[in-house]
Amino acid sequence: MTLFSEIDSQNIPKHVCVIMDGNGRWAKTLGKERSFGHQKGIQSVQNILKASIKLGVKYLTLFAFSKENWDRPKYEVNMIMTLLKKSIQKYKNDLIENGVKLNTIGNLHDLPGNVTKTIEEIKDVTNKNEKITLTIALSYSSRWEIINLIKKMLIEHQKEKFNVKNINEKMVNNYLCTSNLPDPDLLIRTGGEKRISNFLLWQLAYAELYFCNTNWPEFNKEDFYKAVLEYQKRERRFGKIN
Repeated sequence: MTLFSEIDSQNIPKHVCVIMDGNGRWAKTLGKERSFGHQKGIQSVQNILKASIKLGVKYLTLFAFSKENWDRPKYEVNMIMTLLKKSIQKYKNDLIENGVKLNTIGNLHDLPGNVTKTIEEIKDVTNKNEKITLTIALSYSSRWEIINLIKKMLIEHQKEKFNVKNINEKMVNNYLCTSNLPDPDLLIRTGGEKRISNFLLWQLAYAELYFCNTNWPEFNKEDFYKAVLEYQKRERRFGKIN
């Protein structure tokens, strides 16, 4: 019996998020440059995207580059940006053929202009795809998102567009980067660390968290199925009693 066959098709997480950690550490164990780990990590993205489609996951969100990552060595940042651009171009047809809608969260204005242009072009040509939405978090941090949310709400309040008394969760959601996405059901973090690192702090309020020691370049479909099986063993009560 395969892990895939053990999964309950009636209890698939609608929205899965992944903190793809361990690229550099994995490369180091092999005596390679960190760039080697990032390059291998692209294949893991392809594998997990295909596994998500096979399971029927509707939304897959990947934490690719944080606001804090800009403080890494310049050569590594430049390499990641170049790899991002080339990978999106390389897999453009795969996204189209597999019904993948490309989406992003974060501040794309921070990225090099040619990278942003490529991303926007692929987002445009995949905009009507409906099988799965692949969201890439780029130059993203949750605290940055929440600060922006507060600024936007204050500006609109000054314009008398809403009454403070009417502020609720639904209204707040509309000001988030993820306003077009449902809250995550499952967060997976690879690489052995057990923290969420400033990622979707508001949205992850009731998500199931799954941590594994496998570094991202080695994280495969079977590892992904293990995470989904663990998710299915949990009782989601959302603060209530069953």
